[in-house]
Amino acid sequence: MGPVPVSMQEVKQEEAVYYDQYPGNIVALNEVQLRSEVNGFITGIFFQEGQRVSKGQKLYVIEQSKFEAASAQANANLQIAKANYEKAKNDADRYNKLGEQGMATKQRVEYSATDLENAKSQVAVAEAEVLKTSTDLRHATIIAPFDGTIGISMVKLGAFVTAGQTQLNTISSDDPVAVDFVISEKEIGRFNQLKESKTAKTDSLFTIALPDKTIYPYPGTIEFFDRAVDPQTGTLKIRLRFPNAKRQIRTGMSCNVRVLNRNPEKLALIPYKAVTEQMGEFFVYVVEKDTAKQQKVTLGAPVNDRVIILNGLMPGQQIVVDGVQKVKNGSAVMTAPPPTAPGAPSEPVKK
Repeated sequence: MGPVPVSMQEVKQEEAVYYDQYPGNIVALNEVQLRSEVNGFITGIFFQEGQRVSKGQKLYVIEQSKFEAASAQANANLQIAKANYEKAKNDADRYNKLGEQGMATKQRVEYSATDLENAKSQVAVAEAEVLKTSTDLRHATIIAPFDGTIGISMVKLGAFVTAGQTQLNTISSDDPVAVDFVISEKEIGRFNQLKESKTAKTDSLFTIALPDKTIYPYPGTIEFFDRAVDPQTGTLKIRLRFPNAKRQIRTGMSCNVRVLNRNPEKLALIPYKAVTEQMGEFFVYVVEKDTAKQQKVTLGAPVNDRVIILNGLMPGQQIVVDGVQKVKNGSAVMTAPPPTAPGAPSEPVKK
């Protein structure tokens, strides 16, 4: 067959600016499941599902008239208890004076003091009931705890809800949002440096690629590191914060976290098309004395249409770039003729 015509390129080392990538998940900085703290039937729903809600906005009402009546009765009982207390206090004062003058028995004085203490306790009980019923009345109206987006309602008008059990809805904050990802424990030192970097808040050190492969236009910053390294996996969770004023990203989405890496060392960069894959391993064809030999390599991060080679190649080596699909280990190769100019006749391939 003769030598295989290929295009070759010399391996050179260059300064590389690229992104290390980590799988991540978009999460809400604040998220809460809404549940009722009182039993009753839903009598009002005051929002549209999926809309933005503001902190303090009324969302659900649960039989408010029932709790208003209980609160009014508790307040009335408190007034009665206070009136009884005032009567008992006046009686006790009067019997104390009569006892000092010898006009009332010691037993009567003691009875009046006991009646006063009982009346005082009744006031305390009534006040506790007022507090309970007023709290129930307040909890009968469920409000948004913070600004965010509310989801699909789990209950409809007329549904009975049980305190602490029935989930009504979920609210998530959506601006800013967080992205969680994990790093190896070996990278903790590097990420500590990135967090303390003076340009961390102004430079695009952290960006994300969305599921449709587009790059989110706003950079993020490190929010915090998790408390401890997972001893089973040797990884540490990191949370980033991203602005989301236009609501372009939503809680639950997956993404790729892109961490800018300005490697101070020069690295071997070759065209991606020069790499072949076999059984999960990567190879390139190195040309020596017009013979292509398969060389195993370790890939680093992609840089546009090129890829960093971490191990396997030396500067100055010639590698096959075009025509890789025609080459086998040990094939004789030759430099292919330059591409034919557009419109010029091409020479037939000799076999």
